[in-house]
Amino acid sequence: MRRQAWDVMSDDARAALLHRGLDAIFDPQLRASIGALIDDVRERGDAAVCDALRTFDGIDVEPAGLRVSAKELATAVVPDDVDTALDEAIAHLRTFNAAQLAQLRDWTVDSEPGLVVGEKVTPISSVGLFTPSGKASYPSVAYQLAVPAIVAGVPSVSLVVPPVPGGRGEIDPAVLVVCRKLGIDDVFRVNGPAGIAALGFGTESIPKVVKVVGPGSPAVTLAQVEMQRFGLSTMMLLGPTESLVIADDTADPVRLAADLLIEAEHGADSSVVLLTPSVDLADAVDVELERQLTDLPEVRAYAARVSLGPNGGCVIVEDLDAAVDVANEYAAEHLQVAVADDAIDRVVANLVNAGEILIGQSTPFSAANFVLGCPASLPTSGFAHVSSGITAAAFLKRTAIARADGVALARLAPSIIALADHEGFPAHANALHLRSR
Repeated sequence: MRRQAWDVMSDDARAALLHRGLDAIFDPQLRASIGALIDDVRERGDAAVCDALRTFDGIDVEPAGLRVSAKELATAVVPDDVDTALDEAIAHLRTFNAAQLAQLRDWTVDSEPGLVVGEKVTPISSVGLFTPSGKASYPSVAYQLAVPAIVAGVPSVSLVVPPVPGGRGEIDPAVLVVCRKLGIDDVFRVNGPAGIAALGFGTESIPKVVKVVGPGSPAVTLAQVEMQRFGLSTMMLLGPTESLVIADDTADPVRLAADLLIEAEHGADSSVVLLTPSVDLADAVDVELERQLTDLPEVRAYAARVSLGPNGGCVIVEDLDAAVDVANEYAAEHLQVAVADDAIDRVVANLVNAGEILIGQSTPFSAANFVLGCPASLPTSGFAHVSSGITAAAFLKRTAIARADGVALARLAPSIIALADHEGFPAHANALHLRSR
């Protein structure tokens, strides 16, 4: 691991550690390319989507073949152990999101006699889910996105996924099995950025939706950002992946090294950080990382070395309080706390910026990514400062409701009129004057 000490790091070095992912996402050349692709999809619809598949994925698909057929969905199979794992993951996700949904209900309160205010909570009308399929197969992303939308009650759910690389347009059968289990029929094989645009505009084959969610490459993420200009709602930002672990000298370096490698193996654009006050622990983890890296395929080992090297690494801090401060500045997508039992409550209580907080070394990132039921599509690049992961709440909207009787309105009238006069809106005031005649 690259090793730095927070207390002696320059402001530039600290900023570089905290500023990850954004430069690749907002690269001017990439932005120009994605902008041109979006315009093409808006103008030519399915034809542009097919051209993007041919150009960027090397796969020829005619417009009639963009939609995954009912036969493909019905006949997709996976090994029995994978099928069982999918059922278990979906069940845990339903539990988590149903429990959350129970807290997100309509409410009212008597603000004063004669005045009732509150909110009505309803699902959005439609959503498009993007499941990546470039570096690997991601059925876990499919169910992590789809289950919350279904639990929230979204009436129209579409899923877009790039075909398996090097194939003839085939979709990973595990993704199709997830769709079948969840009753999602609108499934499309598309290039990622073109698919995002197609969902935002609607094409001859792909329905228009009001919101798109899903992690992906910088190109996919930028496509979601750019489509906001056309009124499409998206989440900010979901990729590249990152993780941070706070550990003290009670942590097991073998488990700690293994957990650091979980997100590190995703790709050379990932960022992984260890925060610890223990130099001895850092030394032990370095030794163990070298041993475990030899067990990984070369492409994964390379990604891990970059993620833990120039993209992240170990940061030595004065104590756990300092670690919490740095972690809150970093606002990691995935955060694990591996500290002494008597320090856990204090550390967790003071952590306020993170997509998720996993407590203890029996709660590794991979467990949360796949089966625990908590969200795994989480804000990256520091957006955990202001946003949350994809849960049922991401697919709900709140509508404010108020009802006043004549007595309450008459009591409030002087304040309404005073503010209307101050801001120069006579019609606002006249609506109250007329009611008092």
